[in-house]
Amino acid sequence: MAKSWVNSAERIGADLHLELSGSGGRRAALIDALREAVRGGRLAPGTRLPPYRSLAADLGVARNTVADAYAELVAEGWLTARQGSGTLVAERARPLRAQPARHTERGPVTAPPRARAPRHDLRQGTPDASAFPRAAWLASYRRAVQQTPNEVFGPGDPAGRIELREALTEYLARVRGVRTTPDRIVICSGFAHGLRLLFGQGGGGVLRAPLAVEAYGLGFHRALLDTAGVRTVPLPIDEHGACVEELARERAVLLTPAHPFPTGGPLQAERRAAVIDWARARGGVVLEDDYDGEFRYDRKPVGALQGLDPERVILLGSVSKSLSPALRLGWMVLPERYVEGVLAAKGEREAWASVLDQLCLADFVSSGSYDRHVRRMRQRYRSRRDRLVAALAAQAPHIEVTGVAAGLHAVLRLPPGTERSALKAAAWQGVALDGLAAFRHPETDMPVRDGLVVGYATPSEHAYGAALEALCGVLPPGESTEAPTDG
Repeated sequence: MAKSWVNSAERIGADLHLELSGSGGRRAALIDALREAVRGGRLAPGTRLPPYRSLAADLGVARNTVADAYAELVAEGWLTARQGSGTLVAERARPLRAQPARHTERGPVTAPPRARAPRHDLRQGTPDASAFPRAAWLASYRRAVQQTPNEVFGPGDPAGRIELREALTEYLARVRGVRTTPDRIVICSGFAHGLRLLFGQGGGGVLRAPLAVEAYGLGFHRALLDTAGVRTVPLPIDEHGACVEELARERAVLLTPAHPFPTGGPLQAERRAAVIDWARARGGVVLEDDYDGEFRYDRKPVGALQGLDPERVILLGSVSKSLSPALRLGWMVLPERYVEGVLAAKGEREAWASVLDQLCLADFVSSGSYDRHVRRMRQRYRSRRDRLVAALAAQAPHIEVTGVAAGLHAVLRLPPGTERSALKAAAWQGVALDGLAAFRHPETDMPVRDGLVVGYATPSEHAYGAALEALCGVLPPGESTEAPTDG
């Protein structure tokens, strides 16, 4: 097969000759031709490529062929795609230069190459960075800067700007069923910062160890608590969430009741009531990590646990999943007895979250832009979730999918003993994934579960289809046909 195309200067600014040849099909031929044009310097970094429809018409191929080729090259890092800007040759897609040699007593040493970014990023924990609402955020930022009083540019209140605390009071009550007032909200830079303020260093914080936690969770949070001298005690989990009936002498427990991380399935109503009863009886407190409470797909929203007893629950939230982790904005909704201690731990001046960013978020929430963005992203992530489930049903029906009714990730249950080999195959194919074992508390006596945690929100829209295809290609074979569940 061979086909030539001469692109007009009107489309990309320079004439370009592509030769489609080979026996691997038109999609593969187009990918090879474009890759070679970039590698050889004929398509310079920053060059805009023609739209799918135009290139498909010029080549006499299907539009999906061009779309798939672009998506593959975006995933590989040769191209970039942004809404409103089209598809461009990536700035980093330059010819490799020889690594400079440095000399030691044993002779010249060549600097090691940098680690390659994965071709397909399906790691959990981040939203689609390309979907950040730039225009609406900029509009809120302009309004905030133009309308803010001069005193804003002085030292910041450690509790956070009152405008943001008032906006959050209204929003959290309306969307999450939270009961609070602005004077009980303290702005922080995210969940991890909130933990540091609550537990301090060496046990000198507002709360005391030991802390009960779910048997599966982020190792980063456990490490942070360990550094602060906080011992964590794992609680078993099942399809109904954490087994809170096993709480013993602990005075605090950290839960993700709306969407237990990473396994999914909300904390059962009876257990929600039981953990509140435990906190009242023990004089304890529940830390509620509301990390993705806005993203519900197949069921009614589960209200925040804090609404059951505002004096026994500390709710921690942030915009890391809904907007971007780069903003470094979060909040703690505190019982009255903890406010003074948290403010003392934070210090007399705001040293973490930018005051201007706080004012921007306050406007973003109050103007309705935040609601609109969340609704739009909820639809997008639900569509991605559906595509993941459909792809697995068609290509790997033996894999059970859990935790799919909410959030930005799903857990794929694997046959026993196959998680490590699946991760190795994924790494070989350039697919970045998290294994379920990475989230297991080292002291839990729960049976080991093999699985993959797939972050379907992370890739851009252009790269998602190729990422799903690559994911299905690294899963272990099997013959079971279990249907997807919410787990």
